[in-house]
Amino acid sequence: MTKKTFISVCCLVFVFLGCTSEAPKSYSLFVGTYTNGESEGIYRYTFNTDTGTLEDTQLAATLVNPSFLKISSNKEYLYSVKDAPEGKGAVAGYRIKDGLLEEINSEVTNGPPFCHVGISQNGRTLAASSYPGGSISIFRIDDNGKLLSDPQYIDHKIIDTTKTSHAHAAKFTSDGLFVADLGLDAVKRYAEGKERFAPAGQASLDLPEKAGPRHFTFSPDEQFLYVINELNSTITVFERKVTGDYEEVETQNTLAMDFDGKSYCADIHLSKDGQFLYGSNRGENTIVIFKVDASSGKLNLVGRESVRGDWPRNFAVDPTDGFLLVANQKSDNITVFQRDKKTGELTYLHETKLSSPVCLEFLDL
Repeated sequence: MTKKTFISVCCLVFVFLGCTSEAPKSYSLFVGTYTNGESEGIYRYTFNTDTGTLEDTQLAATLVNPSFLKISSNKEYLYSVKDAPEGKGAVAGYRIKDGLLEEINSEVTNGPPFCHVGISQNGRTLAASSYPGGSISIFRIDDNGKLLSDPQYIDHKIIDTTKTSHAHAAKFTSDGLFVADLGLDAVKRYAEGKERFAPAGQASLDLPEKAGPRHFTFSPDEQFLYVINELNSTITVFERKVTGDYEEVETQNTLAMDFDGKSYCADIHLSKDGQFLYGSNRGENTIVIFKVDASSGKLNLVGRESVRGDWPRNFAVDPTDGFLLVANQKSDNITVFQRDKKTGELTYLHETKLSSPVCLEFLDL
C-alpha cells in the first residue's frame, strides 16, 4: 500500500467512525412526587432520546410533597413547592450542578401549601399559587438564585365573595402575570409596576360557571392562549388582539363522545413546534391530541391515546419534540410515548415505576 493510499483509507475510516459513533443525546428529567407513600422527594432520571428510556434513577432532593417543579430559563436553578410544618406553604430553591441539586434556601409563608410555581423570563421573580388559600405569593430572587423573604401577597378571596377562590397556576409573559383560578372560573391578569404587581387593564378572562380553569399555555408568539378546564373537561382558546386584550375564540371538549364516567382535566402543553396541543384527562385516563391552525389558533381533533396508567396528573414533551412522557399519580408509573412530529399521534413505548409521580420537568441544555 502506498503512502497516499494509506492516508486516504485512514481519512475514510475517520469519517465513517465520526458519522456512526455519535452517542445518543440524553437529558436530565426531574420528577416531583407526593411523599405519602414510598417516594421521598424529587427524583432525577437520564432520558435517552435514542431508546426513549429513563435511566440512572437518583433521589435528587429529600423533601415533603414536591408536587410541582420549575427550572429557570437560564437552566441554573430549580424551584419546588413543598409542605412545611403546621400546614404552611413553602418554596425551595436549588442550584443545578452536574445534573444534581444543591439546596440554596427555602422560604416558608404563613399561608396554606402551594400547588404551582412560575418563574419570570429573567429569573428574578417567582409566583407561587395556593389552591387551598386562594392566593398568590410573589417572591423576588437574587443574583445567586436565592429566594428573598417578604413576598407580595395577592388574595383572590376578596375578588368574589360568592365563589371560593382556588388559585392553581401562574405564568409570566411579556404582558405581565397570568393566574388561573379554578374556583373563580377565570384567568386573572396582573401588570408589573415599579415594586409590585397590580390588576392589569384587562383584569380577568372569564370562563363559564364551573369550568374550573386549571392550567394554561401560550403559543410561542403569545398570540394565542390555551386554557384547560378541569371541571367541565374542555379547552378554551383565546386570541390576543392589537389592544393587548385576549378574546375567546372557541372551546373544545377533551373527552370522547361515548365516555361515561367522571373525568377531570389536568395538564396542557403544546409541542415544541407549536403545531399540536395535548391535554390530560384524569378519569378517562387519556391524552387528547389537537392539531393547531397556525392562523386562527383553532383546534382540530386528532384523537386520544390511553396513558397506560391511572390519573395522569402532569406530562411533558421532551426537548427533541420526539417523545411525550406522562406522570400517572395513582398507578405509580411514568409512561413514555413516541410522538409523530407530522401527525401529532402517540405510540406507547414503555413505563417506569415510581411512587406517586405528579410533575415532570426536563433540563434542556
